[in-house]
Amino acid sequence: MKDYLVKAIGCDEQFRIYSCVTTQLVEEARQRHNTWPIATSALGRSMTAALLLGANLKGKDLLTIRVLGDGPLGAVVVTSDAQGNVRGYVQNPQVHLTSVKGKLAVGAAIGKGTLSVSKDLGLKEPFTGTVELETGEIGEDLAKYLLKSEQTPSAVSLGVLVQTDNSVQASGGLLVQLMPGAEDSTLDKLEQGLAILPTISDLVMQGATPEDMIHMLTVGLDVKILDKMPLNFSCNCSRERLEGVLISMGRDELTDVIEEQGEAELQCHFCAEKYHFDKNNLQKLLNEAEDTKK
Repeated sequence: MKDYLVKAIGCDEQFRIYSCVTTQLVEEARQRHNTWPIATSALGRSMTAALLLGANLKGKDLLTIRVLGDGPLGAVVVTSDAQGNVRGYVQNPQVHLTSVKGKLAVGAAIGKGTLSVSKDLGLKEPFTGTVELETGEIGEDLAKYLLKSEQTPSAVSLGVLVQTDNSVQASGGLLVQLMPGAEDSTLDKLEQGLAILPTISDLVMQGATPEDMIHMLTVGLDVKILDKMPLNFSCNCSRERLEGVLISMGRDELTDVIEEQGEAELQCHFCAEKYHFDKNNLQKLLNEAEDTKK
């Protein structure tokens, strides 16, 4: 099944619900960053969350989630856009902790700290909201952020299932948000649905589609599917961008690199792509830096 996201509304717009499968893009992230299971789960949940939260972005809008904990994983940073693209990284991708009741110890690996969501909507400054981490499991922390910063009661369910060979077997997510004026009876049925809904990773592993997950949650409720969009791991880094980074170092520092190392290799944090610059490349960039300075 290809990765995609579905948007829906229910009961005459009393609630909205987004659901997605992200197995392939999380596996690509795992391969790019060579993450171990705990890091794969934390990064996968965060990327899935960014896609769910970014489902209503428009044009060139961007959304960034930063999970900054004091645990061994360090920072987890992900960015999504309006086209269903996401990229991200975890500061320490190779961390192992003992499982807790058969589950990966993501909360312990992230530790205490903050979760921040920034929305760049093309204004002078992006809107940023921050909350203290409640559990470090991402889903619960995101629901806390949505209630505190956006005043929207929400339920967030995220899941990543990693196989014994470290590859991603299943990944996906579900976001339910109550709209103003939602009736108590609607809330009761949603709570009942959430209480009996299997884990997202189990559902995806069993072949459930985003539409299936929505219908399983909303039994007895009128739901209308609005849209469907493909999802991809995609990074906007390029050789040209990194040439600009090297030029911005300035003439003296770039000269030192040429004389002392004779080459340079830069790596994108978000996708781990490497860009090599030999001596001739660096000399050309030095000439451009000198021309810019004149």
